[in-house]
Amino acid sequence: MKAADVLRVGGAGLRNRPTRVLLSALGIALGVAALIAVVGVSASGRENLDRRLDALGTNLLTAAPGKTATGAAAGLPPDAVAMVARIGPVEAVSAIGKTDAKVYRNDRIPSQESGGIGVYAARLDLPATVGTSLAHGIWLNPANEGYPAVVLGPVAAARLGVRAPGPDVQVWLGRRWFTVIGILAPTPLAGELDTAALVGWPEARRDLGFDGNPTTVYTRADNASIADVAAVLGATANPANPNEVEVSRPSDALAAREAADDALNGLLVGLGSVALLVGGVGVANTMVISVLERRAEIGLRRALGATRGHIGTQFLAEALLLSILGGAGGILLGSAATVGYSTYRHWPAVVPPWAMAGGLAATLVVGVCAGLYPALRAAHLAPTEALAAA
Repeated sequence: MKAADVLRVGGAGLRNRPTRVLLSALGIALGVAALIAVVGVSASGRENLDRRLDALGTNLLTAAPGKTATGAAAGLPPDAVAMVARIGPVEAVSAIGKTDAKVYRNDRIPSQESGGIGVYAARLDLPATVGTSLAHGIWLNPANEGYPAVVLGPVAAARLGVRAPGPDVQVWLGRRWFTVIGILAPTPLAGELDTAALVGWPEARRDLGFDGNPTTVYTRADNASIADVAAVLGATANPANPNEVEVSRPSDALAAREAADDALNGLLVGLGSVALLVGGVGVANTMVISVLERRAEIGLRRALGATRGHIGTQFLAEALLLSILGGAGGILLGSAATVGYSTYRHWPAVVPPWAMAGGLAATLVVGVCAGLYPALRAAHLAPTEALAAA
């Protein structure tokens, strides 16, 4: 039989049982769709992370107080920022300093209901250093840093019920009213700023009891020298007690989270493979039933001169066509799921070509494995036995 004849005969066998074919192909489609969607969503998330890191930069380091030898909380010296700025490859440095003040929507809120919002003194160059921006309003500047003005992180603003800054928008901070002049955009590499209320350094020292010691120093360095800067950052920020400084690279946290997502994706791929296997069992079951139902057709074809090879090839072709039908549907379904989820998360949609090729190859393997036994069984049916059973 020619290849075209094999396809025509195999397709005819499927067209005669559309409902059963649809249900069997659906099992294959769901398995392939699960594989494609998991790989596609993972690739889309990774592409989104790469773009975010490219935009934010991976050269941000932070230095924060750790613990002393006795386990007490350590601190950074007041001139830590100036000392870090003298490191050769450092391009920008800024800092925040935590205060003991609390912030509330108004002066009627009970003191214990602070909403988990931290009040920090902030340097003027903080947004440029950490890579954040203002969603609304303005940042602190030389004209207002010495006055009761505050910039809120996006989470802090939501908790305080502040939707937009303005001259008549005030919060109760440190037992006095502060005017909200700005709301930050989310800051992925400095998440603590999202739940912060930021006031000027001079104002914090004068009215909030701030001692002038930074609690987090943010440092941007040349990409080629980031490891060298990280090695000396602790000793530079606190020369007297370098072991009491914790140095971190915030972009590593994002990469670690992506690694955790990859581990979960591996589990989901395993589940998709199980679904694909179940779909293959469904194809095999359909083909075995097809052989039993079509013994009269098999006997008649053998009586008319069809060889065992012709019969086996026909049923194997049906199994392959059924699997390819399910595989193609699964690729479309998985791709659509990837695009839909990526659009919902505002990610770039990425469906790797190798994933689609792998999904199709998997369906071919499933089709061969599922159709081999029914094809051999059909091929070994004797014409007289098949006609007698009919």
